[in-house]
Amino acid sequence: MTVVLKAFIAIFAPIGRVLVAAMAAIGRVGIFAWTTISRAVRPPYYPARFFEQLMQIGWFSLPVVGMTAIFSGAALAQQTFTAGSRFNATSTVPAIVVLGMVRELGPVLVGLMVAGRVSSAMAAELGTMRVTEQLDALSTLRTDPYRYLIAPRLLAALIAVPLLVLIANAIGIFGGYFVAVYKLHFNAIGYLATSRKFLTETDLQMALVKSAFFGFFIALMGCYHGFNTQGGAAGVGRATTDAVVSAFIMILLSNMIITLMAFG
Repeated sequence: MTVVLKAFIAIFAPIGRVLVAAMAAIGRVGIFAWTTISRAVRPPYYPARFFEQLMQIGWFSLPVVGMTAIFSGAALAQQTFTAGSRFNATSTVPAIVVLGMVRELGPVLVGLMVAGRVSSAMAAELGTMRVTEQLDALSTLRTDPYRYLIAPRLLAALIAVPLLVLIANAIGIFGGYFVAVYKLHFNAIGYLATSRKFLTETDLQMALVKSAFFGFFIALMGCYHGFNTQGGAAGVGRATTDAVVSAFIMILLSNMIITLMAFG
């Protein structure tokens, strides 16, 4: 009986260790987020840092977001037309492009592109400050790093990413319109009328809700991994990689959960 029990434990012990480690990591991230939010609502505030991060996250991400959106919208229109032509359903191109961009492709692609650009930068910057003891110097100077460094990033991402998603949706829909009208020979007025018919306020609201969550997770993962960096230059590299990967996972997971809750 003892041998069987030991064999049973040997099989499931690694699974248990992974689950415990995962729960511990989730707990640490939750405590980090709660600490930041609880301190951010109390003064002192740093508006200059907030607007600086708003520019870094929002304005400087526009080129890559715009290119991603217009290429995705154009490709979606072409693929929808190709698939619809097999079933005499090419008239669905405007509806699928507008709903696909607004509900899924716009928020998710913007989230992933911004995560790749912003989460890595946040983790690298904060990680470098950690290993060079600049974060300790801030605390010595009675400056709370949560309020001064992390809170402005979280708030800026929470605002900038939804704005980027709105812009990306418009650009992506235009990309689909351009391909449909000038390559696939759709009627321009009819295409716009069909797109407007199928696009509802609920779709726009859902895109904003998703993108707000994405922005929060992008900044949270970048700040968390950078703030807790250990091990010198190699540790900064690991923190940067972990920040991007974890941000991607959180974006895709939260997207699935919100989609199932909203449209399931």
